[in-house]
Amino acid sequence: MKRRTDMEVSPTAEHQRLTEDAARTKNWKRWGPYLSERQWATVREDYSPYGNCWDYFPHDHARSRAYRWGEDGLLGITDRQCRLCFALALWNGKDPVLKERLFGLTGSEGNHGEDVKELYYYLDSTPTHSYMKALYKYPQAEYPYARLAEENRRRGLGAPELELIDTGVFNEDRYFDVSAEYAKGSENDVLIRLTVANRGPEKATLHLLPTLWFRNTWSWGEIAEECTSKPLIALERDGLAHVHHDQLGEYQLAYEGDGTPLFTENETNSARLHGYPTGQPFVKDAFHEYVVHGRTDAVNPGQTGTKFAPHYVLEIEPGQSQIVRLRLSAKGEVPGDALADFDQIFAERMKEADEFYDAISPAGIDEESMKVARQGYAGLLWSKQFYNYVIRDWLAGDPAQPSPPPERNFGRNREWTHLFNRDIISMPDKWEYPWFAAWDLAFHMIPFSKIDPHFAKKQLNLFLREWYMHPNGQMPAYEFAFGDVNPPVHAWAAWRVYKMTGPRGQRDRAFLESTFQKLLLNFTWWVNRKDAEGNNLFSGGFLGLDNIGVFDRSKPLPTGGFLQQADGTAWMGFYCLTMLSMALELAQTNPVYEDMASKFFEHFIGITDAMNSLGGTGLWDEQDGFYYDQLKVDGQMIPLRTRSLVGLMPLMAFENLETTKINKLPGFKKRMEWFLDYRKDLASLVTYCEVCPFTGDRMLAIPSRDRLRRAPSRSLAVRVATAQSHRISAMSRRITALKPQLNRIRAWAHEGSTDAWIAHQLETSAEAVRAFRQEHGIERGGPAPLAPITPDSVVEAMLAEEEAEAAAAELAGEAGADATRRTSRQAEAGRDIMSHARKTRAAVIPQICIAGGRVPGCAGVRALRGRGRP
Repeated sequence: MKRRTDMEVSPTAEHQRLTEDAARTKNWKRWGPYLSERQWATVREDYSPYGNCWDYFPHDHARSRAYRWGEDGLLGITDRQCRLCFALALWNGKDPVLKERLFGLTGSEGNHGEDVKELYYYLDSTPTHSYMKALYKYPQAEYPYARLAEENRRRGLGAPELELIDTGVFNEDRYFDVSAEYAKGSENDVLIRLTVANRGPEKATLHLLPTLWFRNTWSWGEIAEECTSKPLIALERDGLAHVHHDQLGEYQLAYEGDGTPLFTENETNSARLHGYPTGQPFVKDAFHEYVVHGRTDAVNPGQTGTKFAPHYVLEIEPGQSQIVRLRLSAKGEVPGDALADFDQIFAERMKEADEFYDAISPAGIDEESMKVARQGYAGLLWSKQFYNYVIRDWLAGDPAQPSPPPERNFGRNREWTHLFNRDIISMPDKWEYPWFAAWDLAFHMIPFSKIDPHFAKKQLNLFLREWYMHPNGQMPAYEFAFGDVNPPVHAWAAWRVYKMTGPRGQRDRAFLESTFQKLLLNFTWWVNRKDAEGNNLFSGGFLGLDNIGVFDRSKPLPTGGFLQQADGTAWMGFYCLTMLSMALELAQTNPVYEDMASKFFEHFIGITDAMNSLGGTGLWDEQDGFYYDQLKVDGQMIPLRTRSLVGLMPLMAFENLETTKINKLPGFKKRMEWFLDYRKDLASLVTYCEVCPFTGDRMLAIPSRDRLRRAPSRSLAVRVATAQSHRISAMSRRITALKPQLNRIRAWAHEGSTDAWIAHQLETSAEAVRAFRQEHGIERGGPAPLAPITPDSVVEAMLAEEEAEAAAAELAGEAGADATRRTSRQAEAGRDIMSHARKTRAAVIPQICIAGGRVPGCAGVRALRGRGRP
């Protein structure tokens, strides 16, 4: 397939917005999906003595307690400094609390750790967030908060998790699809379209509160770079609220329909949480009290406050939907009738989003694959979050609040007092991981560079700035332990982004040079802090492989001594080669970097020499043909003979030295040739500038050619025979598991869908789908399914389903506990499966139920648990 380069992308309206935003002529990214999905139970909101953030700020407190460092909400947006926020609040008439944020289990409640228990999906977004769409599935039955917590706490590690879909609250499709769409009329003009669809069989009522509020920055005293004067939202007239903020300026929220305007303050309800009133009658949880408990005195009759929502009571017929339109804009940005051009702007932005993704899609990609890629990009873009954490202020406490317990000065992150985070950052996940992880972010920037190169470069540079990087050169890992150690992939990500965002001769050399200079500090930190004996064998700690080592490598060893790690050393070899590549590139136009290239060349040789020959064989075991960690205790080296990915990591550290590039660098070439002649002894141990007979280029790698062949073969040989013996039976079970989907597969094949697309919908392999089609004589483009629904066919389907569930259970047992966690599917596929299960069973055997209260046929629905992850 031909690869389309950035230079071949046709400019679109979205590309123009990206250009204007990068040049700072327009602030197109001021508003975006930067609102976290969970601010409660985060480290930065934890002021406890011993750092137990899950217990200090639980979900039950979130509706009543003002946050110090951020905000959260449901399918929401905020400005880039999280001053003014917008999100949805919902109530189905049965829940014990107003649904203002996503619910999930804490680390101690979940049998597999913390876990969000909701169905929600990121469906679309452009890089400037000129158009966005997300979906939340809200049950019409009471949400089972207690059951999810109690049952998952009871289950052990080996048991599957109880998911929301397993509780029966979606039976008979009794739920609402609540979608939130955003379109920008200008950089300070955001149109909001909320669509609520009743998927159930009966008329249902939903309370909808589109909520606008200010982050509380006025209750803490003086805060660096924050506006501490209290802002204001007030009702200007029916359908229009006026918004004032000293920094943000004057805004307005226009809303249609007969929504009842509600006002309160975004301040803590101390009477509920602490048992004493503060004199503030209108508090954060006022809308909950008003809607759920009918307390009209909870909201401000003066119709002013820092939190506002029009309250809609929607009566929706089965299969029908209702739309609510709003518009948040700076004063003077829109005409007198704020909703007059609403539909036209939405249509334009949706068309422009299609044009943008058409322009960047690889040549020849099929439509279904592009849909998957586009929703994957939506997941990345919706996971950008405002992250605010100033360690010095967090440790000291705020002037207007009680002093934090002194134990905190000896606890978490106390050595990072320089750290000042107040930025939009790409998150691993805005509920389970609503804090940055440096090495996750490095990987995120690879796909980000295809849709927003400027953002990718800025993110990579941000973590090397002096208010992030420690003065000693270490990069912050994640908020639970900034001093922990992640694999050094930042240089690789910067190098890849540099090469992916322009053709040769037109790349952003200033970006490369800036990152290289700062990465020198980080590389030096690794050499000084993680090479315990100065012999080029490294220990890292948490290196992305935390569950496969003999010891917890982030903590002191119970045996004493220290580890010399095969993967830690391999990562440093990898880091060295990346820095070598960057130096060689920079040296093409600035000969000063030739010496740096020589330094990294020789440092890599030192690492490979130590890894392969120090003490005789280094970390290589000649008998086993594998690299092992070694434990050094009392002067003795003890290999830890555990065959895992640790021993394969050395294979990834390799680099191709282009002869044409080397010939342009006489200083580096001369030094390299001298070294080749001086250290001829290394040729048998490492791939040491071995010359390619076709290109004349030289290859550098940690293992020699022989070891490069032996290590993966020895690691995999033990498993090959076992895998082959199980392959036929495993494939047979996969085919059996597809029996209940016969008509759906026949219908999809009739429509011309590919095996890969069908496999994606059913969470199986394309090979299994292909074999299933062959077994049942299903041709692509063949006849549509015509089988009638009869009692016999239903009984046959139920028997097939039992076989399928048994097969799935066997497969899950083979795959382990991780196989029980399903990824999200497209929202429409989820609704189709639910509808199919209900209609097929209800048409023949009404009122059937089985243990657990779920409708037969809904087994496949478990696969729909979604968070919109790419």
